[in-house]
Amino acid sequence: MTAPLSTLHVELGTRRYPILIGDGILSEQLLPLLHESLPQHGRNILVLSNPTVAGHYLNAVLHAFQNHDKAYNVHHMLIPDGESYKSLATYSDVMDVLVKQRFDRDCVIIALGGGVVGDLAGFVAATWQRGVQCLQIPTTLLAQVDSSVGGKTAVNHPGGKNLIGAFHQPAAVLIDTQVLTTLPDRELGAGIAEIIKYGIMADAEFFRWLQQNMQPLLDKDPQALAHAIHTSCAIKARVVAADETEQGQRALLNLGHTFGHAIEAATQYSSWLHGEAVATGMVMAARLSCLRGFIGTTYRDAIIDLIQSAHLPTVPPIAMSIDTWLELMSRDKKVKDGTMRFILPTGPGAAEIFSNVTQAELTRVINESIAQA
Repeated sequence: MTAPLSTLHVELGTRRYPILIGDGILSEQLLPLLHESLPQHGRNILVLSNPTVAGHYLNAVLHAFQNHDKAYNVHHMLIPDGESYKSLATYSDVMDVLVKQRFDRDCVIIALGGGVVGDLAGFVAATWQRGVQCLQIPTTLLAQVDSSVGGKTAVNHPGGKNLIGAFHQPAAVLIDTQVLTTLPDRELGAGIAEIIKYGIMADAEFFRWLQQNMQPLLDKDPQALAHAIHTSCAIKARVVAADETEQGQRALLNLGHTFGHAIEAATQYSSWLHGEAVATGMVMAARLSCLRGFIGTTYRDAIIDLIQSAHLPTVPPIAMSIDTWLELMSRDKKVKDGTMRFILPTGPGAAEIFSNVTQAELTRVINESIAQA
């Protein structure tokens, strides 16, 4: 049996939960890890997944419960693939299942999938009978290094991404690096975008490591992936522990997201993956930071080069007008007192929050970015 590669904890005062990172967890270690992670009184289980992930891993999860000495009542529900299904309509469908199965406050929601499944399952757990336990088993790189950790749960609204949600920490996060072998290259790249984010905003040494190890990551080298996942989760756990409900510094984790969420909304959450939009958003944030004199052209270009080396987009959809950009960014969750806030890199491994960005600066950066297309 392969031992977990590493264990991290998200420390939240008197509360804490583990992030378990291992190779082959779903095939070799799921039974004992489920026993350790689930509340002892939780018997009713709802596993949420999507058809693609379920085809690979759902049977392993169901088998683990069947082989347990405890009599679990396990149901599963598949959510169609795609960001457009992270909606109130899908949320309502899940609630209908919970009502029909008479699940009580002792039930557990398990998210088996990527960010859409994880965010939706977390929001269901946060709101079903005022809050039940949730276990995250992320199966995409992006979900493993970002959305499964930290307790942000949400569904989208046509007017903006993740506008309807709640903070609800999971009971545990189980990360199996082996599942990434079946992950399409485009999905892998979307996850690498979030990994790059951590190097830009918090760890200059990690940024340099990424510059030297991008090809092994793209090749799905197990050791490179394990190091990148562990480092990313460690950074996020530290930030979340210091600011659980994003009253201040946790907003730094949204580097590139103000621009990125606008791209997703403008393309109706269909043609751009979240990580791809964030990648372009980080390039635009770097351009804005350089325009304001916080970073020089050398570091700006290093950020762009690293993102390009991951085969990620660095320019926005050319069809978006300035008015569209400003309208969509004004709806972002980071808007405070009617003022847009931007997270900008201020040096290697450092970023800050700014609320005094002018429309003229935004227009110039958007035009410069479009001109690169």
